[in-house]
Amino acid sequence: MKDGVILSIDQGTTGSTVLLFDHAGQIRSRAYSEFTQHYPKPGWVEHDAEEIMLVTMKVIAEALKAAGIAPNDIKGIGITNQRETAVLWDRASGKPVGRAIVWQDRRTADDCAELKAQGHTELVQQKTGLVIDPYFSGTKVKWMLDNSPGLRKRAERGEICFGTIDSWLVYNLTGGKIHITDYSNASRTLLYNIRELRWDEELLALLDIPAAILPEVRPSSEVYGETDPQMFFGTHGIPVAGIAGDQQAALFGQACYQRGMAKNTYGTGSFVLMNTGTEAVTSNEQLLTTIAWGIGNEPVEYALEGAIFVTGSAVQWLRDGLKMIEHAKETRELARAVPENEDVYFVPALVGLGAPHWDPYARGLLIGLTRGTTRGHIARAVLESMAYQTRDVIEAMERDSGIALKELRCDGGASVNSVLMQFQSDILGVKVEVPSIIETTALGAAYLAGLAVGFWESRDEIAKKWALDVRYRPRIDEAKREKLFKRWHRAVELAKGWAKEEVESD
Repeated sequence: MKDGVILSIDQGTTGSTVLLFDHAGQIRSRAYSEFTQHYPKPGWVEHDAEEIMLVTMKVIAEALKAAGIAPNDIKGIGITNQRETAVLWDRASGKPVGRAIVWQDRRTADDCAELKAQGHTELVQQKTGLVIDPYFSGTKVKWMLDNSPGLRKRAERGEICFGTIDSWLVYNLTGGKIHITDYSNASRTLLYNIRELRWDEELLALLDIPAAILPEVRPSSEVYGETDPQMFFGTHGIPVAGIAGDQQAALFGQACYQRGMAKNTYGTGSFVLMNTGTEAVTSNEQLLTTIAWGIGNEPVEYALEGAIFVTGSAVQWLRDGLKMIEHAKETRELARAVPENEDVYFVPALVGLGAPHWDPYARGLLIGLTRGTTRGHIARAVLESMAYQTRDVIEAMERDSGIALKELRCDGGASVNSVLMQFQSDILGVKVEVPSIIETTALGAAYLAGLAVGFWESRDEIAKKWALDVRYRPRIDEAKREKLFKRWHRAVELAKGWAKEEVESD
């Protein structure tokens, strides 16, 4: 057994989590803290990048204290992050030039519609594997450069840095010495050619983004540099050695190393990824072709991805918006009280619809209400919406890849909800497996860092550490499964285009 721990920073949409993992892949300690969400206008979501950094350092200290571990016992640091959130900062001072624009933000919907109308959809998909949507970083960066006086000229002079949150964290942890990102995060920007593995000049010109602001792209598992003692508790330099976007990190943490293996992470949104090996499978189903990871000098590996924008945040809406519950865990008992949905459906298009629909103008819909509808029906409809959206994505994935899903590995906060997991198995018609450690996003980042510093020797060693907690099997018949799914699709069609009709009427 090797001594020491790997420190994993899981910088999410609503908070920062730090976990310490030992050589057995077990959690030694965990610390978490939320940070402020800013909603300056409808459809806009922003974060204060400096607050994110302060919160991250606070939870690092708390995790070390809880485990009774000194900073010198950390053998490496892995980082995983909310991927498409864009930050611009001053290269000299290290200060953000404004708030970060979050992946959920929809302010560039009209810009994306214009790019589509100009006929750029095929070009973008061919080079990036992505669809043109406000979700991704590129149009966010363009918006910031266009809407802050003098910022574009400063960017052209190389005075400004752009990064997703991983870049921001590494820059700060290393005392401003390193401006990098990894393959997985670069592949989410609309600016990176995932087949040629380079920032694409044609895409940069299309969005009018100067190359001078871009980070260097590095493998997902590699020693990038060391922490700055002034930033990191006065200790000697600790290797920062692993980076992956949150969903790719979860795929790695779930040990989905073989082609055709898939996972779904239930967080603020949900993200289904299927490993496609060294082949970048082009989607005909409006899914995303994304870089899964690059390990050192090994060939880059790819995944198909379906991004579901709202799952866990719908439960937060029940709690904070409707005040229907006090704690997320209440949804399980409420839903269990009504074993059938009684034709109540919820389409959680609170920030539009992601894969495979990609409708930024869709809006949330709760339908099928009667005088007999209770809180239980609404809670069940919210939970079931997560499973329906997952099936939408998986069916598209199967058509693209030609691979029939045999099982789905699930993780994230909502994977502890047995009502949701059983219904997920029911509506998919396959086994659903939940591992003993559901913090697979942070675990994946730790594994990537640990491989780079020799804390773990190989992926084979890591795969043996994956352990099952609960396995769910389908309990409903095919006829019922298809009837429920058909009604879901009818509700989705009613939700589509709602905000667009309002814009056109104005």
